[in-house]
Amino acid sequence: MDESLRTQIETYLTHLEGLKRRGRELRDALAANASDPSAIAATRRWQEDCGVTINQLSGGSKAHWLARSFSGAFLMRAADGQAVEGAEPAQIVERLLGVLDQAAATLSQMDGSSAASASSEAPAPRRFEFVHNAELRPTLERAYADSREALEQADYNSALLTSSGILEAIVTDALEHKGLSALIASGAPAEKISDWSFETRLTVAERAGLIRSGCARLPAIARAYRDRTDSEGSLKEKVTERDAKTTGQVLHVVMRDLDPGR
Repeated sequence: MDESLRTQIETYLTHLEGLKRRGRELRDALAANASDPSAIAATRRWQEDCGVTINQLSGGSKAHWLARSFSGAFLMRAADGQAVEGAEPAQIVERLLGVLDQAAATLSQMDGSSAASASSEAPAPRRFEFVHNAELRPTLERAYADSREALEQADYNSALLTSSGILEAIVTDALEHKGLSALIASGAPAEKISDWSFETRLTVAERAGLIRSGCARLPAIARAYRDRTDSEGSLKEKVTERDAKTTGQVLHVVMRDLDPGR
């Protein structure tokens, strides 16, 4: 199997496992209290995330068996076998878990030939096609998947560190593509971009019009993440859920800035 395709499959399997873990937790929460507003809201978000993943794996085709299975999970059957809407939330979660299991099993069983033939049905995520350094894109995709999984597992330290690293990488790529001479003309420091602090890179990128003002929401701990890590690469202070999520949101905003066609 082609190494890039293997990486793609492993990335999807990791993401699917994270979705299944969240789904099981939601199923148990709904079983304990089906009317819990927070559980219902979390279930809706989870269903949306499942929908995005299934859409990617099915190549955007509603006729794909995964897409049909996903849609069918939201229906219940009448006595005559006809589909009617109105399945209970816990039932939907259970059915979607089954769909995710099927998707994971199919990916796990792929050999070289079947993976190649299915690649059009499960296209690789292309979130970072806007990055000019093509060699960096696969690394960013893996890091993005890792950040999502860390957030799902409530590992806020890793989630914030990874999102911050991705943010710095894509902003640096945009600055380098713009060119130091052009940046200096707009008031950037004269030293090499690699010598700039993370904060300076964000400021210059905004001043040069590469990104907008979304980084204003970036938490202080994320701005100084490189200076606040210990010898093992972990942040020295506790990261809150809010800071981790906000950092991820800022990352998404900057990705849209750098790739307006997203």
